[in-house]
Amino acid sequence: MSKKILAIYYSQTGQLGEIIDNFTSPLIEAGISVEKVRVKLVDEPKFPWTADTFFSVMPDCQLDVPAQLEPFELKKSSYDLIILGYQAWFLSPSIPFNSLMQGPELKAVLKDTPVITITGARNMWLSAFVRVKKLIRAAEAKLVGNIALVDTHANPVSFITIFHWMLHGKKDSYLNIFPPPGVADADIKHTKVFGETVLSHLSNNSWEDLQDELNTQNAVVLNYNLMIIESTASKIFRVWANIISKRKNKLPWIRAYKYYLLIAFFVGAPILITLDAILFRFTSPKRIRAKKQYYLNLN
Repeated sequence: MSKKILAIYYSQTGQLGEIIDNFTSPLIEAGISVEKVRVKLVDEPKFPWTADTFFSVMPDCQLDVPAQLEPFELKKSSYDLIILGYQAWFLSPSIPFNSLMQGPELKAVLKDTPVITITGARNMWLSAFVRVKKLIRAAEAKLVGNIALVDTHANPVSFITIFHWMLHGKKDSYLNIFPPPGVADADIKHTKVFGETVLSHLSNNSWEDLQDELNTQNAVVLNYNLMIIESTASKIFRVWANIISKRKNKLPWIRAYKYYLLIAFFVGAPILITLDAILFRFTSPKRIRAKKQYYLNLN
């Protein structure tokens, strides 16, 4: 009997769809049945976003508030492998992905099924991944692999280019100075290598060493500075989300959060990295290794 794979994801710009297509191409070439499902929100935000719309999704992301998805149908009642494609929005699983994981359609096929997660992110995906793991455990599925593709340019550069993309809808060179935003085309095409690695494990139905092999192929690369920023920012974002969610008129608070984020990014983050370098980086190697392992673990 041939193997059956479900690849289900949300993508507004199409980038994650490209990643899924490249990742699954070796599996399809090997004759494996790959069912791809791109979910959509009933109340889909218009793309490109406005600044107010963009920042207004933060509280619901942080507080795991689901939204209604357009109906979709799965062709099979069970699969040999499920590929979950997700984005990180404001250091959280995106609203569409969170909504998908809370819905009965996907939960019905996730139980006891091997799962591989794959994300295309600006660069901060760790906090979202921790919460994705919890959603997978709650669905009683088995996470066997994780792939994280990111924009590899410097953090301030990718911060500017992602806003150009989200607010103008163009994945091009901003001002003809900055690099194109998002995951590089070469990195997207390289995901075929990860698909080939998964193929060998799928054929043998053996998943124990999959993540180790993917790690050697740079499927997951941790940036220490970003890890420090994100671990602090995720707690602060949660505070802001709780404050905004309790306000009747949320817009002034959302705009205040926007300006806070700009100040925190360009002023607070460099200070935080400097303090960490002075106090911890060279004096607490065990703490650093443990923190990295916490984000790398599939369990």
